[in-house]
Amino acid sequence: MLSTLYAVLFYVATILLIVGTGMKVLKYAKTPAPLKIPVSPAPRTKKGVVLRMGREVTLFQSLFKSNRWIWIFAILFHYGMLLVLLRHLRYFTQPVWWWVELVQPFGVYAGFIMVAGLAGLLFRRIFVNRIRYISSPSDYLMLLLIIGIGVTGLGMKFLMPVDILAVKTFFLGLMRFEINPLPMHFGLLLHLGLVAILMIIFPISKLMHAPGLFFAPSRTQVDNAREFRHLSAWAAQLPPLPEAIPDAEEK
Repeated sequence: MLSTLYAVLFYVATILLIVGTGMKVLKYAKTPAPLKIPVSPAPRTKKGVVLRMGREVTLFQSLFKSNRWIWIFAILFHYGMLLVLLRHLRYFTQPVWWWVELVQPFGVYAGFIMVAGLAGLLFRRIFVNRIRYISSPSDYLMLLLIIGIGVTGLGMKFLMPVDILAVKTFFLGLMRFEINPLPMHFGLLLHLGLVAILMIIFPISKLMHAPGLFFAPSRTQVDNAREFRHLSAWAAQLPPLPEAIPDAEEK
């Protein structure tokens, strides 16, 4: 019964994640950018924009310049989570890809790094007055949700071992639309439940800043306002303005 319930839960969560994220990205892409607003110092060529975005995505360049402590916590969280996600690919591939095998030992300890980064970001929201003032309950709940996922995952690895082969069989079966038995393990059920909740709320949460970064005009625009007139796509489709009607005195 629980295996069927979790199978349906993950099918629904996957659909909502893909469809919801796709709709949000489509909305971002259609949102007009009528003004030229790149944040200085901004690149003056498209190649420069690509390099700038590369630094933003991989090194969090603007955050590094803004606040070094937050940058450290963000780097720990994001790169720790990246290794953890890559490690989890073994549950969805058979045979396991060779580079996923290489990631396995690093992914285990990356879980501690990810939780440490999240804890730093949570403490910042609690103890820094100006950050606490602008924080909403959803900001705390999102951090606690991801921390819960990390802690339950580490707990299954070091405190409450679970039948990994059965878990892999369950998820490989879902990819073939088959429902195989899921181990009745409290830590596993809690972990998977939290993951499903995260997948469901992702498209309506602040975590959408990940794809949204690629549509931010302050980061993706070329600083060439002096050379070219900026005209957004929607404005270019408008009909031309009517010619001015001469004044009565001119007649």
